[in-house]
Amino acid sequence: MQTITKEKALVRIRLENRRGHYVTIVDFGNSEDAKQLGIKDMARELKKRLAAGGTIRDSWIEIQGDHRQKIKKLLIEMGFKEENILIDEGVTET
Repeated sequence: MQTITKEKALVRIRLENRRGHYVTIVDFGNSEDAKQLGIKDMARELKKRLAAGGTIRDSWIEIQGDHRQKIKKLLIEMGFKEENILIDEGVTET
């Protein structure tokens, strides 16, 4: 069984518009990789540092508001490689 590390993890950050409210999604791929990375602690830290609400779904973190660039900086501080953090500049309507 292969373990994933923060240096190897591929993270996608995107923005969704849900009934007029923005939600930033931090997607870690599959749920096993997310659990190995400590997604619960990461979500708690992101919500605290961004002063925003949020939740955890399967393998991603949802943070209220548009925080794409701030989240990228925070993930780099947490040990993720900058080139492995992909930001989708568009907005998905849901």
